[in-house]
Amino acid sequence: MASRKSTSERILETADRLFYGQGIAVGVDTLAAEAGVSKRTLYNHYPSKDALIEAYLVRRIRLIPTSDKPPARQILDDFDRLERAFAGEGFRGCAFVNAVAELKDPRHAANAIALRFKEMRRQWFRALLVRGGVADPDGLSLQLLLLVDGAIAAALVRNDPTVARAARDAARVLLAAAGMEARD
Repeated sequence: MASRKSTSERILETADRLFYGQGIAVGVDTLAAEAGVSKRTLYNHYPSKDALIEAYLVRRIRLIPTSDKPPARQILDDFDRLERAFAGEGFRGCAFVNAVAELKDPRHAANAIALRFKEMRRQWFRALLVRGGVADPDGLSLQLLLLVDGAIAAALVRNDPTVARAARDAARVLLAAAGMEARD
């Protein structure tokens, strides 16, 4: 079973690299060759390309941990983390948005996975906002999520990781207006 797991993981790692780097239009022949497996082996582990796309996206879901830091600090620190991600080699935007845009099929499972990821992120903001005592955590959490998504798009289009700072500054203004001050 260990061999099967390592083959699955190798296929998934290859899919992650190729799908994120080149787009999900990458063919199964290329995926199999890059993973060092036959197409038959690939399909034994992932019965369809759609199943592989789903596994790729699920694999990219990462929870942001909370800490004992003040909620406003954690939220602003997230924008700093975004700037570091934007500056990383090979940054190509949001894998979830990219997949949804490429697939162009609202019924594809990728849409539900992307929505789940975005909602998890919004809920992370919401929990911190509740902890910070804001009056409208639902509205403000959505606004913060929009700042994140806008920063991702702007960083990709402008090829400028510092746009995360502008989003962070806007987040600071929103937090202050809601009564959550953050000190640097």
